[in-house]
Amino acid sequence: MDRGDRHPQPLRGSDDRSLVPDVHVCPECGSGLVHPVDWATAGAGHWRVALRCPECEWRTVGFYEQAVLDRFDQILDAGADSLRADLRRLERMNMEEELRRFGALLGGDLVLPEDF
Repeated sequence: MDRGDRHPQPLRGSDDRSLVPDVHVCPECGSGLVHPVDWATAGAGHWRVALRCPECEWRTVGFYEQAVLDRFDQILDAGADSLRADLRRLERMNMEEELRRFGALLGGDLVLPEDF
């Protein structure tokens, strides 16, 4: 089965945000991790966007209005912010663990001048 055979339907000329398609949601597996892999302008206020789902490898190319992609961009930015926050938390936890271990080594006189 061709995983790109179902295309999200772009919204045409509506300001009702409840009708804006969730471009970030995969129609195959329901994952909210769909992301753009390529894009190009396709006329005034429209874009040709290639999308990929990292969960099931679904792919498609669709044409979307700027309003749809503005919402998609906000969702992508929120995801990137969440990843950065997780990275900072993990870095801090790792550094605290390294400091704890180094402190234990110092406290046990296990660090010698030749270690440096």
